[in-house]
Amino acid sequence: MHDLEHAIRERAYHLWLEGGCRDGFADAHWLAAQREILSASLGEMGRVTSSDRVVAKKSSRNAAGKKRSALA
Repeated sequence: MHDLEHAIRERAYHLWLEGGCRDGFADAHWLAAQREILSASLGEMGRVTSSDRVVAKKSSRNAAGKKRSALA
């Protein structure tokens, strides 16, 4: 959790620098950074590669075939 907070703090700092180091926008920078970091984290967790899809399809086909043969 500390790493997440550190990543957000660092990104907020960079947003502040990009914005011209103006005071009074700390909350906006923090929320924008939080949104970016969390979106990236969730995106990485939800990514499925094409090889994962192939394995998943083969597994579901094998399971379906086993169910049919067990019923017959």
